[in-house]
Amino acid sequence: MKKIHGIFPPITTPFINGELSIDKLECNISKWNKTELGGYVVMGSNGESVFLTREEKLKLVEATKKFAPSNKLIIAGTGSDSIKDTISLTNEAAERGADFSLVLTPSFYKSEMKHDSFVKYFTIVADAIKIPVIIYNVPKFTGVDIDVETIAKLSQHSNIVGIKNSSENARQITEFAASTKKDFAVIVGTASMIFSGITSGAVGGIVALANIAPNECVQIQRLIENGKLNEALQLQQRMIPVNKAVTAKYGVAGLKAAMDMLGYFGGEPRAPLSQLADSDKENLKKILASAGLA
Repeated sequence: MKKIHGIFPPITTPFINGELSIDKLECNISKWNKTELGGYVVMGSNGESVFLTREEKLKLVEATKKFAPSNKLIIAGTGSDSIKDTISLTNEAAERGADFSLVLTPSFYKSEMKHDSFVKYFTIVADAIKIPVIIYNVPKFTGVDIDVETIAKLSQHSNIVGIKNSSENARQITEFAASTKKDFAVIVGTASMIFSGITSGAVGGIVALANIAPNECVQIQRLIENGKLNEALQLQQRMIPVNKAVTAKYGVAGLKAAMDMLGYFGGEPRAPLSQLADSDKENLKKILASAGLA
């Protein structure tokens, strides 16, 4: 089995006039291929996966696999509340080149999504799919937060190999790392947590910031692993305002605008999301410049 390690961008999905642009995807991936990123996550939250059709999702996996070199892992966001749909989409994504599946915690019936429900859901999925599962815990979108006891149990399954934890809870990262087997990959889900996460046992990050600052995100982890903690912390601190701008403050529209400013193709988000306002773009430019990115 391929090893999960390093920094992965949840790549944005390029649209032109509301339609998927494979040409622009190729342009972006060709730039990222020149970095030390561990691979690419397609159909993540920042990829606007909830606005994609099934056909578009499979086309994205196939294209990303085609444009990426063999040493870059392809992780596909294939989870939905439906177990049957998750299994079906995951296996089709695997046939098109996905190495791992990123499976969102089910969340519609929030009050019932507790330990037993999560164990049942992920066990059934993991038993039936052709590629390994990375659990995706993102409380700010789902409204549910998977607990340490549940992850400890699920980590014993041979086909459940990691968790992307998108909360900014450092204690939770530490507990996930401490309560799971050695080869279970704990992955931070936001760039604000790279320093604290890696120093607490995480093996890498799936972070939006890596779309626009791949080298900086990779360097934070590398500095930590080389024992240069002060340098790593300084770089982490320099990136925090940028990360805040392209996630919490401006969201997908901000991330895509930043990509346009830095030589990638961002373009417009898909409706019902709107483009970033001109005044916000000016502020974003200043944030990128202050961080030394622009």
